[in-house]
Amino acid sequence: MSAVPETPAAPSRPTVTEREAREVAEAAREQDWRKPSFAKELFLGRFRLDLIHPHPLPADDDVRRGEEFLAKLRDFCETRVDGALIEREARIPDEVINGLKELGALGMKIDTKYGGLGLTQVYYNKALALVGSASPAIGALLSAHQSIGVPQPLKIFGTREQKETFLPRCARTDISAFLLTEPDVGSDPARLATMAVPEGDHYVLDGVKLWTTNGVVADLLVVMARVPKSEGHRGGITAFVVEADSEGVTVENRNAFMGLRGLENGVTRFHRVRVPASHRIGEEGQGLKIALTTLNTGRLSLPAMCVGAGKWCLKIAREWSAEREQWGKPVALHEAVGSKIAFIAATTFALEAVVDLSSQMADENRNDIRIEAALAKLYGSEMAWLMADELVQIRGGRGFETADSLRDRGERAVPAEQMLRDLRINRIFEGSTEIMHLLIAREAVDAHLSVAGDLIDPDKTLGDKARAGASAGAFYARWLPKLVAGPGQLPGAYGEFRHGIDLSPHLRYVERTSRKLARSTFYAMSRWQGRMETKQGFLGRIVDIGAELFAMSAACVRAELLRGRGDHGREAYQLADAFCRQARLRVEELFGRLWSNTDDLDRKVVKNVLGGSYTWLEDGVIDPSGEGPWIADAAPGPSARENVRRPIS
Repeated sequence: MSAVPETPAAPSRPTVTEREAREVAEAAREQDWRKPSFAKELFLGRFRLDLIHPHPLPADDDVRRGEEFLAKLRDFCETRVDGALIEREARIPDEVINGLKELGALGMKIDTKYGGLGLTQVYYNKALALVGSASPAIGALLSAHQSIGVPQPLKIFGTREQKETFLPRCARTDISAFLLTEPDVGSDPARLATMAVPEGDHYVLDGVKLWTTNGVVADLLVVMARVPKSEGHRGGITAFVVEADSEGVTVENRNAFMGLRGLENGVTRFHRVRVPASHRIGEEGQGLKIALTTLNTGRLSLPAMCVGAGKWCLKIAREWSAEREQWGKPVALHEAVGSKIAFIAATTFALEAVVDLSSQMADENRNDIRIEAALAKLYGSEMAWLMADELVQIRGGRGFETADSLRDRGERAVPAEQMLRDLRINRIFEGSTEIMHLLIAREAVDAHLSVAGDLIDPDKTLGDKARAGASAGAFYARWLPKLVAGPGQLPGAYGEFRHGIDLSPHLRYVERTSRKLARSTFYAMSRWQGRMETKQGFLGRIVDIGAELFAMSAACVRAELLRGRGDHGREAYQLADAFCRQARLRVEELFGRLWSNTDDLDRKVVKNVLGGSYTWLEDGVIDPSGEGPWIADAAPGPSARENVRRPIS
């Protein structure tokens, strides 16, 4: 390769104000709602059951192809995947990855014309749930490759030439990774420091990326980098496809975690890496928009694997609780344990309903599912963690004991503690729970900000505020009266969900509560106005209520679908009824905490903690942490470390 000319040193990490950071995030949002959204309407107090009922169904040919692949994948997982070995050696064997390639698993979501399997989102998610139950590390590898790696952004934003060049490789041979996070940049991309400096028909990349899932074994990378503004270049955060073996790319570390021990996740440094301009995805400045749009459906892969986890937790809870006796009867028949099993069963049913419904809507492309997918990720990751925690409790000491230890002393090697460790990252992956709360809340109040946002914007003129006031007045004059009454107050509403077990009261509850939720949001905006965005505790509870209502709706619709097909309909109705009753208790608690909470006091305590007022409380312990900076230095420059990239052989 020819010598690479020196490029200007990348500037120090951008210093941005809170407002500038918000503006970057806002610019990356999809601004328009061109299609209806069930969840968006739910947050506005409009229960649009017609958008999800009757439950949409996949085409017969999609079902046939999907089921055929699932059968092959199940056989592969049962005969060639040793999850315990992957856990012990903290690595997926090359022969397993090569077997997945031969099976076509790398191309599940890639169109057949590019060599992929062309599975629907529904069957892609079923496949992830299946393989993730055999080894969560394999599920994470396949998900990162297809849901956020090269295939998905190219599918939506790539040129014909890019698709023809890269998608056949991704479908059969090449593993891809997505690189956004940096050592000092998480959910605040406005401070992104990795630079891509234009130079002729190339860009020159300099920077460091952290937590690059698949990065250690990847052949292709999607890299987000900042292009500086210059003549002929609009600049901004931009997406690139980068060959992982390019000169100047160094995998400096393979990271190790409390769970997902087989995950090939690393730290990647770019030093004067030349990337052809033809490898840029979309236009300059579109990188964050590409990332967020990719995640609209990409986020569904994570809750799909949470469904698989729930199913496994239910199986183990059932088998163990029937076998283990205490005080003369199986522990399952003791109410304290039985309630945990009921929670796992009902929640698994509802979570599968949420994922299947959202996935089928994604396949049909009739609805805008950005909120539904985000809710599925948020709800799935939180509930799966709770289910795994309850399983460990049900198993008692054996739940805390490793599978290897259980096996060594002659008992069934049940990896309950591993499941708990593996699931923990899901509350952080692809947007932490806290960030998901804010993201969903922003979408949920979009209608309000569209008509009244200028009223609370300190930079708007009096004229702008006057016009916004008139617009808001007209909107609320039409909208608020509709929140007073609705079908949820009619005893016979949703009567088609009454078959032995009556689910119609739950749907009436959802309709009434949706209006109550919208009123609560309006009251909060009226009360706090521009300070609303600082009320993260309140916004989180609003979103959690919406998630429960969405899950209740999905559970009822799925139960009716199964009843209509004669597929365990009575049992499905029973599970939906149990879930809705459990969810209603959680919703009522969340409503109570909207206005009665310790948020203000908590803020005072936090200020005192940071100010050192309580350091005396830390006396009496030893800190076993090692030395070193809290955040590693990510200054651009050549790597001083060995390249630990490990191509699959």
